[in-house]
Order: sequence, then C-alpha cells, then structure tokens
Amino acid sequence: MNFQRVVIKVGSALISPTTQGCSGKYLLAIARFITQCHNAGKEVILVSSGSVAAGRSLIQHGSPNPSIPTKQAMASVGQMKMMANWQRFFDEPCSQLLITHGDLKDRQRYINIKNTLRILLANKIIPIVNENDTVATDELKVGDNDNLAALVALVSEADCLLILSDIDGVFEQDPRVNPDAKMLKEIGKIDNSIYAMAGTTRNHVATGGMKTKIQAAEKATENGIETYIINGTRSDVFDRLLNGSNPGTHFVAQQNAIRAKKHWLKHTLKSCGQVKIDQGAVAALLQKGASLLPSGISRISGAFAAGELIEIVDSESDQIIAQGISQYSSQNLGQIIGFQSEAIDGILGYCPSKVIIHRDDMVLVNEGSK
Repeated sequence: MNFQRVVIKVGSALISPTTQGCSGKYLLAIARFITQCHNAGKEVILVSSGSVAAGRSLIQHGSPNPSIPTKQAMASVGQMKMMANWQRFFDEPCSQLLITHGDLKDRQRYINIKNTLRILLANKIIPIVNENDTVATDELKVGDNDNLAALVALVSEADCLLILSDIDGVFEQDPRVNPDAKMLKEIGKIDNSIYAMAGTTRNHVATGGMKTKIQAAEKATENGIETYIINGTRSDVFDRLLNGSNPGTHFVAQQNAIRAKKHWLKHTLKSCGQVKIDQGAVAALLQKGASLLPSGISRISGAFAAGELIEIVDSESDQIIAQGISQYSSQNLGQIIGFQSEAIDGILGYCPSKVIIHRDDMVLVNEGSK
C-alpha cells in the first residue's frame, strides 16, 4: 500500500472480544503493523473504540443495553484501561484525544485538533482518538467511531483510512448467514446498491455496523482518501498490507487527496478577508513553499474569525497570489502583524500558532486543481 499518513480505526470487537474488559488478543498484531509502518517512515493515527466495553464489567448495570449515563460511566473508567492497554504495546509514547462532533464543527477547535495532531506526529507520538462519550450529548455525538475515523482522516489530511473489524470486508450477503457469500474486493463508487448490502451489527458492545463503515468510506473517498475495510482478527492481513496487496474491501478514492484539498481551498470556501504581504514574504511563499508569518504582513482588511479563509495579496502588484485558512481572527491578527512569531505570546498573552497560515492550509492561485 502506497500511503504516507494513515488513520487506523480499531473496533470494540478487537479491543474487547469477550466484552469483559481489554484484551491483547488482537492488538499485538495491530501494534506490530503500526511499528512496521513507523519503521518505514509512515505516520499513524489510531481511532480506538472500546472504552465502554473496557469499563463494562466495572459498572453495575444488569442489562445488555445500559442507559446513557451508565455507558458514560463505563467510558470514564474504561478509557483509562484502554489507553494503558495500548501503551504497553509500544516503545513510542501515546497521546489521548477525546473529541465530540461539536469540536469538529467549531472552527477554532477544528484548527486546534489539526495543530495538535500535526505536532504529535512531528514528534513521533502516536495519537489515539476516541469520541468523548462521558460528556457528549446525542446532539453532539458523531455516533460511531467509523464516521469519527473518517472525520479524523479529513482533519489530519491522511491519504489512507483502514477500518479494522471482525469481518473480512463487504459481502454481497451476510457471510455469517450465507457462507458462500461473495466478498467485493474493490468498490469504485458507493451507491444505494452498496448500502443495500450492509446488515446490522450483532455485537451488543459495538455502536456501528457495516452501514457506518460504508458511510465512513464515502466521506473519506470523496475527499481523496483511499479506504479499506479489513479483518483485524487475522494477523496475516497486516503482512499482506505491507506487501502491497489488498486483504479486504478497497474503496477507491474519487480524486487525489492533495487535489481535493486544493480544490476545497480554492473553489469551495468563501473568502472573508485579505492580508497584504511584503516582497520578502511573497518570495518565501512562491519560491520556498513557506508558511505565512506575521512579520511579512503589512495590512489586513475585512472581519474574519480564526479558521476562515482569507486571501493573500502582493502589496506591490496588488494581485491575489494565494489564499488559505487563517489561524487567527482579524482582531488578534491586527495586533501582531509586522512582528516576529516569538513576540506573539507577549502581545496576545498566548500563542496558538507561530504561523498565520500554514503551508498545508494554503493554495497558490496558480496551483489549484485542474
């Protein structure tokens, strides 16, 4: 598989196959695969289910379908056990990110999540993401970790999403009912016929099923992310992945991930303001592929919030040369333009980012999708 940054979603059936606490039965092979990815210079983000299952035996409930507060209590205690279980398989440090749908909808929190993931990966730390079940309401919940994994893949700008389950892939019929059911090795387009093949989960500790996995694949592939559903209970599938073969169902990305990002920046978002930059900053952006720093900005116009798109204008020619996502609001940016990045904290009292627009969140006007 030719990927550089992969999001791996691990389901509850792999974390807690007996539904009674955490287990290493299947995680050792997954951790070995992650280590091999690291050794090959690839970046990995884990999205791990299992906090409710891990804490299930520690909270009295007396029902196969506990109440929401009971599940939240299970998640609270289970999260600690799940993280400790993961960490024991790695020499590298792991980090924990608990997020809700509200975090992903809020522009500033979205940027914070992206920046955190970016820094963790740069420091060779394994991010482990889970939905914040202990505080999420029905309105804020992503609903399942399959769709959460797809959103994390978008936020982190991954080029591959692996959804690990206890089933080999997408079948035309339920293989547990019909042993002769045929598995689809590749799906080029997700339509109603693909969704019609999705059954419901039989695992009472799981929140998803094949339908949510297909939903996640649709989100990811529409944004240029190659997606696979594979059986994480079989250690041989990871060797096959590393050898470049497909051991499950491959959902083909609808476009190149980089091109999808540039198209989104250039054609989908509406500009909310402008910054004019000096010739040194123009040269850095156009010739060196640099991020935009506050020292290169001479003037701002418009009112915008952090996380909104703004245009970058050459102050000499008065031409728009690029546009991108601002890490700062116009109000805060107005206080730091012309200063070095090291002065931001002293001026604002905090420094969420040393750059105004990161290069990964910027598109030059002559490099958009074609």
